[in-house]
Amino acid sequence: MLLHMSARTRRVLVIEDDAAIRQGICDALALDGYRTLAAARADAGLKLALGEEIELLLLDLVLPGGDGLDILRRVRAERSTLPVIILTARGGESDRVRGLRLGADDYVVKPFSVRELLARVEAVLRRSPERPADVEAFEIPGGTVDLARSEVRFSGGVREELSHHERELLRYLAGSAGRAISREELLARVWQLDARGIETRTIDMHVARLRAKLRDAPEPAVIATVRGKGYKLGPGARLPSASNAGRPGAP
Repeated sequence: MLLHMSARTRRVLVIEDDAAIRQGICDALALDGYRTLAAARADAGLKLALGEEIELLLLDLVLPGGDGLDILRRVRAERSTLPVIILTARGGESDRVRGLRLGADDYVVKPFSVRELLARVEAVLRRSPERPADVEAFEIPGGTVDLARSEVRFSGGVREELSHHERELLRYLAGSAGRAISREELLARVWQLDARGIETRTIDMHVARLRAKLRDAPEPAVIATVRGKGYKLGPGARLPSASNAGRPGAP
């Protein structure tokens, strides 16, 4: 069983140009146990939204350096499961409908109370897909994958060193166990690259090298191919229980 993220480990990005509102939101989230990142401009906020590990985006629509709806489009294209709540003074129905059609999970019109905002944050996170859990080690047939040490250990003392991207690819697959992950998502979340216009064959090449290092067999596969979708952690990987998570070689 994977570790579930509590509110105290969830990271929220706030993109809001009004300094007082931005600080007030961050303070309220921090008091409720969340970790926060913040940006005042659209360009800086987009970089954080696509490049940082976050579990929720709180997004103003009217921003210097760009438009909030453009950020929403990019986030939906590259991080399709990231929850987004729009924060804006635009109260018109057409604006609300536009934001929701572009994929926003909720819409809060300013001014709003802290209690209302926190309730909506909690509700959106509760109904959102699980985010990758933090897995540091897991068992495979004949050995152990130790992500903390970037290596695979087999019986007899044989070791295989993992490159940075090999390790992070395995970490992402293990943290998203049970879900098929597209090559585009892996490029965006592991390589921090915009998948549009980039040859996704690089993912297949890394998977092939990883399978060789893992001595992966078709059955039971450690890395399973999901036809038409991408890859997922296969039945050959045995993840740690919640009580032993992160301990190399834990049963």
